[in-house]
Amino acid sequence: MILIRFYLLLTTVTLLQACTIAPSKPISSNSQLLQQEHLQNLAQIKQFSLKGRIGIQSEGKGFSGGINWQHETKQDEISLYSPLGGELLHINNTADKASLSDAQGNKITADDVETLAAKVLGVQLPLNGLSDWALGRPINSDILESTWDSQGRLIKIVQDGWLIEYQNYLPNNHISLPQKITLRNDKIFVKIQVDEWKISQI
Repeated sequence: MILIRFYLLLTTVTLLQACTIAPSKPISSNSQLLQQEHLQNLAQIKQFSLKGRIGIQSEGKGFSGGINWQHETKQDEISLYSPLGGELLHINNTADKASLSDAQGNKITADDVETLAAKVLGVQLPLNGLSDWALGRPINSDILESTWDSQGRLIKIVQDGWLIEYQNYLPNNHISLPQKITLRNDKIFVKIQVDEWKISQI
């Protein structure tokens, strides 16, 4: 089974302690204008691809490896790789179905990608909102807290029970895109480091 094979790759790790959420700081009028401009630029991005590394920690276990993600308006293709570069899992997500296959050709499906992740990993990953958070923009949901830098970019946001933090940004076609992203709740910690962004404004 994919579930068993995947968990054999997990190594025991110590869970990071949940950090204390500090109140959002007020920002200047100039920073507010930069924030609006930055969000407008991000709103134009309809497709992207990224290559980098991902780490997942949950319930004393962890996975670390490569990630290659192709996001389009109606479809996502995500491949996870071992530290040695071999493809371990491939996820295909469309509007009406999500599927996951492993290197041995085994395949499972679900109605949506978050249900699929719960089947395989046993934890609920925020995959439906990840395409927005990865770009450094809020999802269409209540924002409980947010902190922005002097250039109008997200440093921290709390949405849908997740704390998302951004540690660095990369310039890409005159738009700053996140390089280091962490997502956490009381059960899981996810870290993504992006080595390469490609974006399409359609």
